[in-house]
Amino acid sequence: MSTTLNNFLWVSANILRGKMDTIECRNYLLGFIFYKYLSDLELHEVYAREKDTVAVFSGRKKQLEILDKMNKEDRRKLEETMCLKHGYFIKPRHLFYSICQRAAYDNFKLFELQEAFKDLEQQGEQFKGLFADIDLETAKRSADEQQFQEMIVRFIQELADIDFFVYGRDAIGDAYEYLIGQFAAEAGKKVSEFYTPKSVSRVISEIASLGQESKAPFHIYDPTMGSGSLMLSIRHFIYDREKIYYHGQELNSATYNLARMNLILHGVDRGRTHLKNVGTLDSNWSAEAPEQFDAVVMNPPYSAKWSADGKFLKDARFTPYKKLAPKSKADFAFLLHGFYHLKETGTMGIILPHGVLFRGGAERIIRKTLLEKGAIDAIIGLPANILYATSIPTVIIILKKNRDTSDVLFIDASNDFEKQKNQNKLRTRDIEKIITTYRKRENVKKYAYLANFKEIESNDFNLNISRYVHTFEEEEPIDIIKLSEEISVLNQEINKMEQEQQLILEQLASDSDSSGIMEAANRIFRE
Repeated sequence: MSTTLNNFLWVSANILRGKMDTIECRNYLLGFIFYKYLSDLELHEVYAREKDTVAVFSGRKKQLEILDKMNKEDRRKLEETMCLKHGYFIKPRHLFYSICQRAAYDNFKLFELQEAFKDLEQQGEQFKGLFADIDLETAKRSADEQQFQEMIVRFIQELADIDFFVYGRDAIGDAYEYLIGQFAAEAGKKVSEFYTPKSVSRVISEIASLGQESKAPFHIYDPTMGSGSLMLSIRHFIYDREKIYYHGQELNSATYNLARMNLILHGVDRGRTHLKNVGTLDSNWSAEAPEQFDAVVMNPPYSAKWSADGKFLKDARFTPYKKLAPKSKADFAFLLHGFYHLKETGTMGIILPHGVLFRGGAERIIRKTLLEKGAIDAIIGLPANILYATSIPTVIIILKKNRDTSDVLFIDASNDFEKQKNQNKLRTRDIEKIITTYRKRENVKKYAYLANFKEIESNDFNLNISRYVHTFEEEEPIDIIKLSEEISVLNQEINKMEQEQQLILEQLASDSDSSGIMEAANRIFRE
């Protein structure tokens, strides 16, 4: 059923695709879907309260009639009721259904929709600036305003026919993530860092939850959260998902808005979210919220530049390592930031390029310190072209605090995947193989190796997976006696053919008076 919803929504996007660039199309589609969801939720909510029963699909026209009646009788009470339960109230004329009705009779202008968005944005911090990336005002001033308005009308009418509440809350949130993934696949390498594929998210989330499944409350933190999908994946592995608290940072405002919408559509109430539209390295997580978390998950921008200012050596996140990540490669800066905010009993999973495993200089010193602490628990090599942001192979590094060992489990999962048209994908069996191997923590020929600290030290703290997991195929030993016999047989065959050749040439010479025939025939055989 969720597949049907995914298809409906993706088809509706075709009205916008090709007329906008990928990112603008994404912002419009996901923003409109979110607004429609809130509008329809309000209609269902007031219908349920009026009928004193669970809301069922009775037709939006009937629901709107009930809402109008309640609004006229006691608007203040209606507004307080909605705000208390959901944190917002959309005026009847601003509801998605109402706008669609007016559009059907050519009685609608773009400014009404912009006005509706602005009205919602003013209803609390969780909605502030949420629709900033949907700029209807600029379109209104453009030369082809009428054409643009007609496109928007067709789009909202296409969405109007979809009833989210037939599918259920999980399906709505999953459909939203599906669309984010579709746009990530289309956006290209430079602008698709906002989404981590579900298969990779599952690997990190399942490992991060091991031994913590029944913990409540459970606090998860993603310092580079993008659309929030990696962080949300944890809900599949924690028993009481209503006790999960989500904390995240995101520098890009458009992506930050995606994450806020994503969490709301997955039923995460505002009391369990703490998201910030700020950078990670320059804006450390503040003391006003929990400073350490049960799980830290990250998919930061790879080998990004950062200031590496000397002041960071006095920062508690970096001080113990005596060196800073290079200016040209902030990979370890992100890793150390996340590790600092991990609880003593927690688990961290971060996706990074292979270079962090073996590069020298400051990165070697940081890596050595982490290994001496026993902080690096496992390294999982992923297939190439598995992420939207890059086609290069990457690794998942699992970190823990206060381990009673300093060994490291190496898993080479780079050869297990399904090759698709534009992207490789981890299959269910590939994921389960990784998780099972991680749990058992045993050597698996050509797949996994548990290295002790002395072995890693002897390799000068180089963690290149190929040093520990040997996947090459050994050549079969050559049987010299058999080979000699085969050569002997071949030589006999060659001698036989040469004798036959000579007989043919002699026959040709005897049958002809021309002395040139013998010479020509010999030349032919030589060639």
